[in-house]
Amino acid sequence: MRKYYSVILSIVLLAGAIYIFKLANASKVKQKPPAEKIIASVYIDTVQNKNIPIIISATGSVTAKHKVELFSEVQGILKPSKKDFKSGTNYTKGELLLSIADDEFLASLQAQRSSLFNAITAILPDIRLDFPNEYPKWQAYLNSFNIQHTTPKLPETGSEKEKLFISGKSIYTNYYQVKNAEVRLSKYQIKAPFSGILTESLVNSGTLIRVGQKLGEFIDPTVYEMQLAVNASYASYLTIGKTVELEALEGSATYSGTVVRVNGKVDQATQTINVFIEIKDTSIKDGMYLEAKLNAKNETDALEISRKLLQNERQIYAVKDSTLQLIDVIPVFFNKETVVIKGVENGTLILTKSVPGSYVGMKVKPLSN
Repeated sequence: MRKYYSVILSIVLLAGAIYIFKLANASKVKQKPPAEKIIASVYIDTVQNKNIPIIISATGSVTAKHKVELFSEVQGILKPSKKDFKSGTNYTKGELLLSIADDEFLASLQAQRSSLFNAITAILPDIRLDFPNEYPKWQAYLNSFNIQHTTPKLPETGSEKEKLFISGKSIYTNYYQVKNAEVRLSKYQIKAPFSGILTESLVNSGTLIRVGQKLGEFIDPTVYEMQLAVNASYASYLTIGKTVELEALEGSATYSGTVVRVNGKVDQATQTINVFIEIKDTSIKDGMYLEAKLNAKNETDALEISRKLLQNERQIYAVKDSTLQLIDVIPVFFNKETVVIKGVENGTLILTKSVPGSYVGMKVKPLSN
């Protein structure tokens, strides 16, 4: 019985000790103070409307204004020339680009010249009898005739009767056949139409060239053109002679160009109009991509801000009494990263950097930029 009471007393004492321990810990817990309300700091600027230049940006590739694709109009073996017909070779105007073997055709031409010479020789006795006054000029023509050289122009006939006589002997037919062959002979040599550089070479010496085969490409490396597709709404601002600022896509160099042509037709699918810019700069290469900036006009009483600040496409945040408010604006022109707007009164405080989680009525602490 005494052992039973001892166990009960021990349990009571243990329970009492635990209760007292909990009370002691509870008395040590301090009440946390209420959390302070955080007010976001925002960067602001005071609106001062001014004239904002509207600059149209567009990207396009540069092409040589004077570019010639070389094709063969005759057939034959490509002969070696003074300069190798290779890409990057420079030529002056009139210099030989390439030459095709013409031995066979030249022999045929000389045979035709000889036939013309014989035909005129055969009618000389008749001319001497029927047209004695015209005989000296035909005799002088034969004396100047050389089958190795270009055929001289036939003498002018002095009368209709002489003309019919010469025509009846097929002199004119033979003459024009020879002249046609001489024109074709000239096609066996291709000369530079202007001073420039060979940018593409598709044949080598000894190659058999066929009619219609492309041989290469030749350009003038001093004058280039750039075609841009610009929104049709700005067509009235794109005048011929306007200076255009150009920049390499990586920003490594800048150039200057001039508007030389504006297409009169609007692309129905894209509602754009093609503008052509001429660039005179030897450092530019055919095929380069450039970004053009065309100064279209000046927008008065306007403001340029970051596109990130535009809310709901037609509103921005302003600060009034340290509180954010949305005000309506009129977007005029969108650049790549900025937007030109109107309709904001001078002196209005607006955000210059977007605030995450912003809302109307949000308390803020304005900071000057």
